[in-house]
Amino acid sequence: MSKLMSLQEAIARFVQDGDLVYAAGFTHLIPFAAGHEIIRQRKRNLILARATPDLIYDQMVAAGCARKIIFSYMGNPGVGSLRMVRAAIERGELEWEEYSHFGMISRLQAGAAGLPFMPMRQTGATDLERANPNIRRITDPYSGEEVIVVPALNPDVAIVHVQRADVQGNAHLWGIIGEQKEAAFAARRVILTAEEIVDEEVIRSDPNRTLIPGFIVSAVCHVPYACHPSYAQGYYDRDNAFYLQWDKISESPQAVQEWLEEWVYGVRDRQEYWEKLGPEVHQRLRVPPRWSQPVNYGSY
Repeated sequence: MSKLMSLQEAIARFVQDGDLVYAAGFTHLIPFAAGHEIIRQRKRNLILARATPDLIYDQMVAAGCARKIIFSYMGNPGVGSLRMVRAAIERGELEWEEYSHFGMISRLQAGAAGLPFMPMRQTGATDLERANPNIRRITDPYSGEEVIVVPALNPDVAIVHVQRADVQGNAHLWGIIGEQKEAAFAARRVILTAEEIVDEEVIRSDPNRTLIPGFIVSAVCHVPYACHPSYAQGYYDRDNAFYLQWDKISESPQAVQEWLEEWVYGVRDRQEYWEKLGPEVHQRLRVPPRWSQPVNYGSY
């Protein structure tokens, strides 16, 4: 059965006010288009969870979508602070909960496995233990040593962007793999956005690349260029210039609101957003082909 629908419909149906939303993707495949649609539909009181929140959560916080943020490392990657998130926390307007990267992924692993918590080896991040009461210590029943434990994370909605998917939601992704699989399996609902919608035969031709199976997916949305200013390996490059530009824009709350009015509220969808960026940006972000070697799966 086809789960293909517009991104507008998917966000309207599957993201409700007050939900815990996890936008997956590490460095690339960050689902900016879905974040912008959440802003456009004026969703409110969300708990936004993500390893490395990136600019998308800065924009969503600035738009008034969030009441809390759960994260591991927060910043404009390679540039500096997420000014909107930091300012909201410092004003006491935004609740927050911080983990190490491994702690955040361990929470998702526990959620995906149906476990109440996940043990970890002790780290040097003892300040996080003091700041976050959810990071606790228990005694290993086998060795008698102390281990760190973190609670399971089960998002109401996980949003995952992939390079290609079929209409049932079986999806291929490649390049830097982040926490997409763990987030999808831990979540109650999964919205999948894809650069391409392909025939089922394409997905079946390379089963080891199918990290997201269709049976856990709620909606499939064809959204080319959904990651900008992030990137999709093999499709378009990271827009480093925009990350630098956002650092300047986010110095002024007024400038941020003006940017949101022009680039989020002022466009209907991701296609109009991409067209608005213009041919110079399109050309700058174009990537040359670099094919992997074919794999012989033998006979069926």
